[in-house]
Amino acid sequence: MEKEAKATVAELFGSSVFNEATMRERLPKVIFKQLMKSVAEGTSIDPAIAEVVANAMKDWALEKGATHFTHWFQPMTGITAEKHEAFIAPTEDGNAIMEFSGKELIKGEPDASSFPSGGLRATFEARGYTAWDVTSPAFVKDQTLFIPTAFCSYTGEALDLKTPLLRSMEALSRQALRVLRLFGDTETKRVATTMGPEQEYFLVDEKLYMQRPDLMFTGRTLFGAKPPKGQELEDQYFGSLKERVADYMHDLDQELWKLGVSARTKHNEVAPAQHELAPIFSTTNIATDHNQLTMEVMKKVAVRHGLACLLHEKPFAGVNGSGKHNNWSMATDTGRNLLEPGKTPASNAQFLVFLSAVLAAVDEYSGLLRASVASAGNDHRLGANEAPPAIISVYLGEQLTDVLEQIETGVTKENGKASHLRIGVSTLPALPMDTSDRNRTSPFAFTGNKFEFRMCGSSASIATPNFVLNTIVAETLSRLADRLEKAKDLESDVNKVVKELLNKHRRIVFNGNNYSEDWVKEAKKRGLKNLRTTVETMPELIAPANVKVLAKHGVLTEVESHSRYEIMAENYVKMVNIEALTMVEMTGRRILPAALKALRQTADTVAALKGAKATNAAADAVLAEISAATSDLKASLDCLATTVAGADAVHGSAIAHATYFRDQVIPCMQTLRAAADRLEGVVDASLWPFPTYADLLFRV
Repeated sequence: MEKEAKATVAELFGSSVFNEATMRERLPKVIFKQLMKSVAEGTSIDPAIAEVVANAMKDWALEKGATHFTHWFQPMTGITAEKHEAFIAPTEDGNAIMEFSGKELIKGEPDASSFPSGGLRATFEARGYTAWDVTSPAFVKDQTLFIPTAFCSYTGEALDLKTPLLRSMEALSRQALRVLRLFGDTETKRVATTMGPEQEYFLVDEKLYMQRPDLMFTGRTLFGAKPPKGQELEDQYFGSLKERVADYMHDLDQELWKLGVSARTKHNEVAPAQHELAPIFSTTNIATDHNQLTMEVMKKVAVRHGLACLLHEKPFAGVNGSGKHNNWSMATDTGRNLLEPGKTPASNAQFLVFLSAVLAAVDEYSGLLRASVASAGNDHRLGANEAPPAIISVYLGEQLTDVLEQIETGVTKENGKASHLRIGVSTLPALPMDTSDRNRTSPFAFTGNKFEFRMCGSSASIATPNFVLNTIVAETLSRLADRLEKAKDLESDVNKVVKELLNKHRRIVFNGNNYSEDWVKEAKKRGLKNLRTTVETMPELIAPANVKVLAKHGVLTEVESHSRYEIMAENYVKMVNIEALTMVEMTGRRILPAALKALRQTADTVAALKGAKATNAAADAVLAEISAATSDLKASLDCLATTVAGADAVHGSAIAHATYFRDQVIPCMQTLRAAADRLEGVVDASLWPFPTYADLLFRV
């Protein structure tokens, strides 16, 4: 530990990762080159090469203190999974050697029966396989060698989030290359999507956390009256870090850097006890793996500091929730960002083609994109004047919007007269990184050379929104390539195609205040979808056009799409059910007894005053208020308990069950919370059974 503390950041960074530098050092040159070629081209690994890599990986891991290895995968639970195997192998003479074969590196076989499958697997069908993802480097953590893998069933269906993400990256690369070839690019061999996810989170005292069953079971507070002070003064945002928080962030950086996670930015967020971490961009696959690691490490490091890290989208009512801004772009293996506006007519035209493809994709498949971020937790956040609304629109900024309008109409700003504004001739004005003020209310905002998808929930994996985004953009690029490959005059056809796309999909562009009610009305006029809840969003997963596009590009089969629809419905029902049962337990065993105790004490006080012939109107009023609130609490508790029990009688489709919980159970939960929060304001603080919002948000 002393040596680590003295290590420089450069020495620390990636020190626990079997990265390219380590492989170059430890692998024979021929093996290293072949492995790097497979990584770059996405091809399978020869078993002979895998054997050499496995041996080198094992020796390196043992030097790092590892005793076990695990195939680390991402099932459709939203978190990661791992099954640890020891390197140890007994010998005939009673000793042991450390072994790790190429076969063990390439493939594992965890039990697949207990992971969500949405009907793809029966309980008795247990066999599942993990396959080494060579594009994401292995790492050592907790004395274990972690090998990033994909996870599929015995019959080949994807049972995880990584597999469709990898498929989507291949799909987008294929279609983007077709477009690049049209513009004379013969050097690029691969196009990768890049990502930089900004992660928001809360820190609360662990002792207080352990006294809140709602936080422990559901990740959010199901009860809690608003404290006298929240985020009204905006004094938390970018404020100086409390010593305890700063120490936590320092340790978090150290742990993440060792794992090769390029954690760079850290600061206080708007809400009390809320913070943010942002990494440097990397390819979407690695960024997704790193974000999963980040969330795991955040929680572990918090415990060391006597803290609890909350990743729920809305852990506290009345203050901002937490999101995960998904900064997405496309880059060639030669180092060019395809969403970077160019300085020449040809590069401008290429940029506008890719930009138009993104606009068309987001407009045409907005429902699918909205579904990719839907969850019971995110329903509490989206549209709450802190996050984008449920309506998807694209922010381009005034300058870029102005340029596109000129292209669409053929009317230049210089003279106001119609002219033939040919993309390949009229150079696009130089666009600096920040072409306009940042619109924090936009769900999908262009920010200079990337798009920021701001609807992702803080606790969710970013794999799903990214494989959806990759796929729908691949589709629109495919259509563009189909048309332009037949063009006799490429410049003329590019001009026509861009104009047509802008005209057809301009409704998705909105640069104003997405929180305003006027925008809701305007969006309806434009025909944009407003899918406010997860239940409304679910059908998008199995809408024919959405199923078709995912299948066309080999990202999800029709069966796999339907399975994810079933899983979304199941997860929604399970989450709301757990929350409801937690409320019933907390109310019945803690809040109601506290209220009755307060009622008895107040009644005793009133009786004593009357006995002393000193009747007090204040005491009478408090008694009446506690009595009425307690009665409301009990009635609300009974209503919720009965309604939750009634869910068993609901039959039919998965969405019917989810709809019951949204329309029947959640309103009862809201009524019960209102009664409990009212009591919190009148019951003696010494009797209240849980730490309050003031305790949780300000005692860190």
